[in-house]
Amino acid sequence: MNLNLRPKEECTFDAVSLGEVMLRLDPGEGRIRTARSFRAWEGGGEYNVARGLRRCFGLKTAVITAFADNEVGMLMEDFILQGGVDTSLIKWMETDGIGRTCRNGLNFTERGFGIRGAIGCSDRANTAISKATPEDFDFEYIFGELGVRWLHTGGIYAALSEQSCETVLAAIKTAKKYGTIVSYDLNYRPSMWSAIGGLEKAREVNREIAKYVDVMIGNEEDFTACLGLEVEGNDAELKELNLDGYRKMINHAAEIYPNFKAVATTLREVKTATVNDWSAICWADGQIYQSREYKGLEIMDRVGGGDSFASGLIYGLMTTGNAETAVNYGAAHGALAMTTPGDTTMVNKKEVEAVMGGAGARVKR
Repeated sequence: MNLNLRPKEECTFDAVSLGEVMLRLDPGEGRIRTARSFRAWEGGGEYNVARGLRRCFGLKTAVITAFADNEVGMLMEDFILQGGVDTSLIKWMETDGIGRTCRNGLNFTERGFGIRGAIGCSDRANTAISKATPEDFDFEYIFGELGVRWLHTGGIYAALSEQSCETVLAAIKTAKKYGTIVSYDLNYRPSMWSAIGGLEKAREVNREIAKYVDVMIGNEEDFTACLGLEVEGNDAELKELNLDGYRKMINHAAEIYPNFKAVATTLREVKTATVNDWSAICWADGQIYQSREYKGLEIMDRVGGGDSFASGLIYGLMTTGNAETAVNYGAAHGALAMTTPGDTTMVNKKEVEAVMGGAGARVKR
């Protein structure tokens, strides 16, 4: 497939992500409700992709976000710098000291185990990035003067506020103006959309955004919730997934949105919190490609698996132009990311390619 990417030599960044970055507080093997200590990480649905592209795949990436200018914001910046992602596009917003004007988001996440599912408890209202407007970022400068080959954003950021809906659209439209490829992860979160109009608002916003997207990404329920595209044959609890239904849905999506160059979805059958069947499919040029299947995949921390899939998929599309190779990069990277704690990847490209080639888990000495 030909994505018609901007030449690398005329762009400062291979990829940038637009979205919220939160401080993740992790009780490890315990529960949020009984924890006496937490391990701190950074994480965010859109940012995780930029970090994966930088840390695992070696591309030059940046994050477009906003922080309240205080000690927590500085901690978040330090985490981002450790991941190698450029911080020069972060908007620092003045705060009043107690978070009335703006604050930084927190995300408490427990991993789950066996029959006890993972739980996320976020504290993210009134954050700096949710209050940011299109005027807070110079998109003409970012996409026109600096140059960006790929922009990634998603439905988690779009759901933060009315302002974030507008900012997503402004960024995407400017990116398209300068020939930047746009990917978007639908990432439906009903609890977030509920405050600004619920499912109806989610569909209104995402259907408008979809008109400008080159690579659309989702999971088992995102396409139905966000775009109203039904998947035939799925049970209500998504315990068993109907692959033929997904193939029909993706083909239908490509008909509705002829601007889509690729459409990808992860396929996760949850046996327990710590054992999933995992794979993915990708549509491109009228064909659907399925990744290698990871049956009975043992999970340490499932949060961020979809974001790592997205970064692997994007890397594969950018470097090979082959949708089948790309979906396998994505599925392998997502699978490996779920074997380590935290939202973000801790693996490298050699490990991803080894898993793609069928490597086992024998000890390496």
